[in-house]
Amino acid sequence: MEGENNIPTTQTPANTWALPFAIIVAGLAIAAAVYFGDGKQGIATASQDEQNKAIDIDPVTATDHIVGNLNAKIVIVEYSDTECPYCKVFHETMNRIMSEYSSGGKVAWVYRHFPIASNHAKAQKESEATECANKLGGNTKFWEYLNRMMEITPANDGLDVAELPKIAATVGLDVAAFNECLSSGEMKSVVDAQAASGAKAGVNGTPHSIVLVDGKVAGTIGGAQQYEIVKASIEKTLQSK
Repeated sequence: MEGENNIPTTQTPANTWALPFAIIVAGLAIAAAVYFGDGKQGIATASQDEQNKAIDIDPVTATDHIVGNLNAKIVIVEYSDTECPYCKVFHETMNRIMSEYSSGGKVAWVYRHFPIASNHAKAQKESEATECANKLGGNTKFWEYLNRMMEITPANDGLDVAELPKIAATVGLDVAAFNECLSSGEMKSVVDAQAASGAKAGVNGTPHSIVLVDGKVAGTIGGAQQYEIVKASIEKTLQSK
């Protein structure tokens, strides 16, 4: 699937992913649901609604890594790989989206790990590093650490592992405690559990986002979709009710 960091899987991947909660994309002359994942567009059908109902996503809880209100109308649950170049791009898009929509309970962003070892050998340990930041500093430090990592990584395993404790220092964490946490491997189970959650929900490439509207699956975003498309989708949904 174009725009995604793909991984071999025993599951049968969908050819296209629909985002039926998005209807009109201003200025792009698209007046129907937008299909994501392979660059194609089309009209949403009842079969897409059935596919959405079949997505087995673990509920979003206060233990998730969240920007925004847990009870926001729109919750975008992203499964991501820290060394995926598309994830790096989409991370910037989502930070921009959240700067506009996180207030007032409109949109929330949930980040879950989906490191793909066959493509990016460093992603697993980097994911564990973010969880060490969470252990030492909570959700705020998790996001500060992740944002900095996504900012400086060249992607595709280009980040020097020596940068991990430096990032910890930059965001104000106890570096000795961080190094102890990371070297112990204690956060591996946390990362693995999130990746398993993604696999259960049908994720087979990154970035892959599942969109919840009023607590129910409304569609998915496959790949690093453009800011303008994501924004138009959000606007349409917020105006619909």
